[in-house]
Amino acid sequence: MEALLAFAAALLAFRFAGELAARWRERRRPELLAWSASLLAYALASGALAWGAAAGWNEAAFRLYYLFGGLLTAALLGAGSLLFAGRRWAAPVAIAYAGLAVGLMLAEPLAAPVAGTTIPDAQAHLDLFPVRIVAILGNSLGTIAVVAVALATLRRRPLGNALVVAGTAVAAAGSAVAGLGAAPTAAFVAVAAVLLYAGFLGLSGLPLRRASGGSARSTRPASDPTSG
Repeated sequence: MEALLAFAAALLAFRFAGELAARWRERRRPELLAWSASLLAYALASGALAWGAAAGWNEAAFRLYYLFGGLLTAALLGAGSLLFAGRRWAAPVAIAYAGLAVGLMLAEPLAAPVAGTTIPDAQAHLDLFPVRIVAILGNSLGTIAVVAVALATLRRRPLGNALVVAGTAVAAAGSAVAGLGAAPTAAFVAVAAVLLYAGFLGLSGLPLRRASGGSARSTRPASDPTSG
């Protein structure tokens, strides 16, 4: 049951990531691509969670879970918020950080073997430096970016900002309760994914469903905060 719940949460986050990617292809707004990447990372982390719950945890499942959940999701969320606020430098920084995160997780030796059916504790398997320090920085700076941009644009997009901040908080809470097992963690993933996706649409002024035909391929809306 735990594996099924985690897999369902992964499918939900993956669906939302695909919807945002499709909207990015229509609008070419960089924040949509970053937000899509953040939900894709969240989906892959939940997929690794389902893998560990179904077949038992091993090194590969743990590395995927920590890479996408511990290192990338929050950082990409923050990059999306910065791009939404018109900070174009966030895109190359996010790409460089993602490359660093992948390299670290591929190269870092584990301090202890990974086994069992419970979600592995990162402190038991990864040294503090460099991977966990990078994860702490990435999560902290990503969260700060989300909150800072939300405060700066709150009056223009109150609902969207509230949903994104709430989704970020739920995602952080899900990481904090990982010791309770895969099922509660998957529930947090699902709720956070719904809140984040709704918030992203609210910030972008996009409808819940994409329009069909040529009407979907419009230019930036006048409410875009980067349009001056």
